[in-house]
Amino acid sequence: MSVAYASERRLLAEEEIEPIQRSHFPLLEGLSREDLVELARWLRSRRARARDLLRDRRRVGRGKAEARGATPAEGGERGLTAKKQVFSRALKRVNARLEAVLAEARRTRHQAALRAALKRRHGEAPRHPHAGWTPGGGQASLPSRARRPTIQGARIGSVSQGGRVAQARRDARA
Repeated sequence: MSVAYASERRLLAEEEIEPIQRSHFPLLEGLSREDLVELARWLRSRRARARDLLRDRRRVGRGKAEARGATPAEGGERGLTAKKQVFSRALKRVNARLEAVLAEARRTRHQAALRAALKRRHGEAPRHPHAGWTPGGGQASLPSRARRPTIQGARIGSVSQGGRVAQARRDARA
């Protein structure tokens, strides 16, 4: 769910507006890797600060801890929660852009390594030279020298005929 920039701006202090502005699209594309890392670090610290303040206020509200500093107004968590979400969304945008920048750097590094490997591969002598051309059909097979067993004509069909005779005997008994 997108949030209007004007509503984000209402929640932020004056010194917090510029970094949040840089985390939006047109300016985010122009940031270098170092700037992105620095912006992500700043956003993480602000989100953590808002998270800690919220946790402390909730503990005070439950009676688990004493209030530190100025006593917070009752029901003042909504603005701080929204502010924390602004920092979280900005951090998500910055992390996505940083990941894209890192992926592009990784991709170029891998491509350079692959090109270097291919260049090395083309430069070296073949390990297994080609065997040369062979005939299309391959080597001719020789006929087997083993003699084929001869079956007498009287034996052909004797097994199946024996089965028929045995079945006829069984049928005749019943």
